[in-house]
Amino acid sequence: MGRPLTPLALTVLRMLCDRPMHPYEMQQQIRDHHYDAAVKITHGALYHWVERLASAGLIEPVETNREGRRPERTVYAVTTTGRDAAQLRMAELLSRPNPEFPLFGTALAFVNLLPESEVAALLRRRVIALEASLAGHLTMQEAFDKRGLERYKLLDHELTIAQLLTELEFCRALADDLETGRLTFRDADASRSPERPSTEESS
Repeated sequence: MGRPLTPLALTVLRMLCDRPMHPYEMQQQIRDHHYDAAVKITHGALYHWVERLASAGLIEPVETNREGRRPERTVYAVTTTGRDAAQLRMAELLSRPNPEFPLFGTALAFVNLLPESEVAALLRRRVIALEASLAGHLTMQEAFDKRGLERYKLLDHELTIAQLLTELEFCRALADDLETGRLTFRDADASRSPERPSTEESS
């Protein structure tokens, strides 16, 4: 494939590296292993990527079976090329930070479109939502621990908890600064443009 493997394509390859299976079974495995917490997955997109990976020679059909009156299901297996591609993509994702553009970062870049008091109030609402999300993930973590799941299967979950904790601390501190006046949206020099300084000015 010319383009890098998408997260969903990598998910398909990851599951088939364990054993051959048909797309419906992949969906079940995704739910069982909570891969949908790390990768955005829809029914149609999964089948789309199975077809694309097969066309690219990264996976191949090995058998077709039918259970009762259900439609025929094609079982796929990963090819050597597909396994190599998955391992190469994993190495890239782990070793190289990829630029991401979260929507919260966009909002912070343009934060002075709103009054300080309104931003502080909105951040307090965000804190409540983050606290609820964190509580849910911690409950899930406790359930996973009781089931005795190996830690390596939960590393993406650990990252989510760490990110939630960091964002919570940031939002609380930012709201505090706005409410106490330690942070305002007024420029120190009113004659200066409100735009960010250029690289030459800031160096």
